[in-house]
Amino acid sequence: MPGPPVVIRGWEPPATPYGPGHRGVDLAAAPGTEIRAVAPGRVTFAGPVAGQGVLTITLDGSGSPPLRTTYEPVRALVQPGERVNTGQPVAVLDAGPWHCAEGCLHWGLRRGEAYLNPLLLIRRGHVRLLPVFGVGVGVG
Repeated sequence: MPGPPVVIRGWEPPATPYGPGHRGVDLAAAPGTEIRAVAPGRVTFAGPVAGQGVLTITLDGSGSPPLRTTYEPVRALVQPGERVNTGQPVAVLDAGPWHCAEGCLHWGLRRGEAYLNPLLLIRRGHVRLLPVFGVGVGVG
């Protein structure tokens, strides 16, 4: 989306596979907002799920099983099997209905069956190096 994302509701992982939580993040956006791919990959799904348009992109070089991003409710601009690049327009935000009071994009991230925080793909944290115990360091 244009500009830095404004998070309306953050990621709240469920304690159990079917427990309550929020398996993604909601980003503030108005209907018609252009949605861009967060990373290069291949479109693996584009179509309706429970009456809402959903787009899934499997990310290149993201390990095994690979990472998959999901975007909803959207009208896809790409087709299953199509390759996409970082920043490429891939969808337009639909008019809803939304599960948030204002217009929003629900953005998810999964590896296999595990839900992850999609903000990890775009936010950089501080790196903190910790000592590795039990590894000898030669001093000469």
